Amino acid sequence: MDKYLGDDDKTAQFEAMAMPHLDAAYNLARWLTRDEHDADDLVQNAYLRAFRFADGFRGGDVRAWLLTIVRHTYYSALRDGQAQRGDISFDEALHGDDQNTDPAAIAASRDTGRTVNAALAQLPQAFREVLVLKEMDDLSYKQIAQVTETPIGTVMSRLARARKLLLAYLKHGEQDGI
Repeated sequence: MDKYLGDDDKTAQFEAMAMPHLDAAYNLARWLTRDEHDADDLVQNAYLRAFRFADGFRGGDVRAWLLTIVRHTYYSALRDGQAQRGDISFDEALHGDDQNTDPAAIAASRDTGRTVNAALAQLPQAFREVLVLKEMDDLSYKQIAQVTETPIGTVMSRLARARKLLLAYLKHGEQDGI
């Protein structure tokens, strides 16, 4: 198959560079698209773009570079009129890492996960994006600024507002906003 993709060395170099960040790319894609199948497609398209333009990567933070491509691929698809599918909440039961075997504890954990995910899904896109990048993907402010192409001050402001809104959604149990 590599003969169709290009040079074996280029493919191996790209895999070594990009594959460690696949989970972070999928996580961002999942929260942008709000659908696991769309997220799969988005990551596949983004990685294909990254592979095509890997020669243009001039060093720096590979993770931030890849997440920027994921984000650009998503927004390009929106701009080009590709409709988003319905909003499907993240399912903690499918994606969780719960090793507890107590049914009551598992149920409580799933309810908490669903509550947090529902509140997170209510956040405006720009706030949800920075919160996911910071809290779930553990990117620095500088990396988030690079990925979102916004100043660090804007990232910090959005993150503070996102946390405040998320907390309000969780405290008040509001599903329709504040």
